[in-house]
Amino acid sequence: MRDVTTAQPRTDLDVQPTPLALLLLGREADPTSERGVDCPGDLPSPSDPDLVARARAAKEKLGDKVFVLGHHYQRDEVIQFADVTGDSFKLARDAAARPEAEYIVFCGVHFMAESADILTSDEQKVVLPDLAAGCSMADMATAEQVAECWDVLSEAGVADQVVPVAYMNSSADIKAFTGRHGGTICTSSNAKRALEWAFDQGQDPATTKILFLPDQHLGRNTAVRDLGMSLEDCVVYNPHKPNGGLTAEQLRDARMILWRGHCSVHGRFSLESVEDVRARVPGVNVLVHPECRHEVVAAADLVGSTEYIIKTLEAAPRGSKWAIGTELNLVRRLANRFAAEDKEIVFLDRTVCFCSTMNRIDLPHLVWTLESLAEGNLVNRIEVDEETEDFAKLALERMLALP
Repeated sequence: MRDVTTAQPRTDLDVQPTPLALLLLGREADPTSERGVDCPGDLPSPSDPDLVARARAAKEKLGDKVFVLGHHYQRDEVIQFADVTGDSFKLARDAAARPEAEYIVFCGVHFMAESADILTSDEQKVVLPDLAAGCSMADMATAEQVAECWDVLSEAGVADQVVPVAYMNSSADIKAFTGRHGGTICTSSNAKRALEWAFDQGQDPATTKILFLPDQHLGRNTAVRDLGMSLEDCVVYNPHKPNGGLTAEQLRDARMILWRGHCSVHGRFSLESVEDVRARVPGVNVLVHPECRHEVVAAADLVGSTEYIIKTLEAAPRGSKWAIGTELNLVRRLANRFAAEDKEIVFLDRTVCFCSTMNRIDLPHLVWTLESLAEGNLVNRIEVDEETEDFAKLALERMLALP
């Protein structure tokens, strides 16, 4: 386990506090929604100087009974206690590969913990340190909205030509919908293969359509950048408008039906951000996540998932310069890691761009979780019902079977 308690954050990433307050999740949240509810129990004070020691002691007491997963976008204070780090799907698979661990503590967001529960055994219990750690993108597509969309597609006479592809960053309900309707799941790493597979499922690939949800940007970027489609092949379904804001003719003509959803972090980056950093840092390489807007991806030098970003910087030559378009916790961690190799790593935008829901998992929540488990009290368990799990797992298995 990597100890970063003494690491000092870099202060030269050229970012400024955002002028807008971060979205605060309501206390009266629907307990069945992605955003979750308030955390029960008494959290230790965030100023408690013994938090690190308390977390270590509780984790040591639990031993092999606990396996802590840390998403790349988590704070350093949390990442230091992760047994493995990675993106959401890698972490869920790592959890499934540790059947001896009774407790899987997922330091990430709600949909990630759901995926871990789907892929792990019934004997394992998945815990989310703060139930309010949701995902704004996943929240943008509810089961009811997607069912209504399918009705619209049926009325337009195209539903039998449509194969749904759901991004990993979606709720278990959306994954289950995808499984029920013959579709698959994708990650930002294998989206191209998933779309190719989906187009091949129809009787005529030329007339097959894909309903891609919930992130319109990943769907559009993959279709246009990787599969050579045009922007005119894509339409955006807006669940807040009658018939998604589309005519039957538009649905019949489209090849990609993109759900109107986006990542609140990656959606902030703009073409102006790219132009600005190129002016400020001569010779900079712009590397962005495919959840960014199409014009940002088109203007970047390289595009890829969080794992791709990390591997690219690992292989980059000494003295190279990089502007990274993804969540700030990861960018700062990479800047610290590669500073000794004289790799200049800056944040793509001038304003701070943390994932506000990822940041809900902090050291007090982690300490409370580990100490509760060490005392024999199961808290904040994430459990997907059997029917939803079966269909969601079906969609995930189709992804795993992709060539």
